[in-house]
Amino acid sequence: MELKRRKFQGVLNILSFNRHFYVIGILVWIALILIIYLLDFPSIWYWIISIAFTYGLLMPLIISAYVYDFSGYYNFNWLKKLSLDKSKPKQIVNINAGFDETSFILKDKFPDADLKVFDFYDQKKHTEPAIIRARKVSLVYPNTKDIKSNKIPLEDNSTDLVFLLSAAHEIREEKERVAFLKECNRICKSNGKIITVEHLRDIPNFFAFSVGFTHFFSRKTWKQAFTNAGLLSFKERKFTPFMSIFESSK
Repeated sequence: MELKRRKFQGVLNILSFNRHFYVIGILVWIALILIIYLLDFPSIWYWIISIAFTYGLLMPLIISAYVYDFSGYYNFNWLKKLSLDKSKPKQIVNINAGFDETSFILKDKFPDADLKVFDFYDQKKHTEPAIIRARKVSLVYPNTKDIKSNKIPLEDNSTDLVFLLSAAHEIREEKERVAFLKECNRICKSNGKIITVEHLRDIPNFFAFSVGFTHFFSRKTWKQAFTNAGLLSFKERKFTPFMSIFESSK
């Protein structure tokens, strides 16, 4: 399977999946400019509105290009800091929310491991247009299984590594999120780990995504969810100022 990503694939994905936001944003921008013109507002308002909308529309794409296309996120070299690429795991689980860009890469990184891939997307609960569009173009790893977020079809203490890569935040309800993490905890071996990568609802992501940062959860929310799921070990490492890597275990 070809693992090489196209240039600017990450930012193009963001633009494609969230194009409704950009269409609405541009239409609102035009409407405000027309209102300013018709009401004969001072010209400085043209500049204020134009700068604000230009920033709001372009900054998420710039940050996304940095994170997903230039930071090395998809070459998985950041695993070295976690010492996971040397641990020789026997079984790995990768769980996505309907859009999978990582399973083929993980298999390349851990060729001797048994990689199982699950998709917890629920069309009744996960209704955001971006997810629906992403599913239409997502590569499907062989034998990927659709699951409910509260039931992973694996035995207790059977898995060395569970990867949740920019996926778990799609579970919006706290109760469902905790139940999902409890399942991840259940299938982990005593020395197993859950590796979660997420944007956070914090200051850097506010400046990057403006109101869009509310789509993410705070570090406090994640820590509480992992604790409530019985995962007592919770370590955070920053991968760029805009993404966090959570390493959790029993």
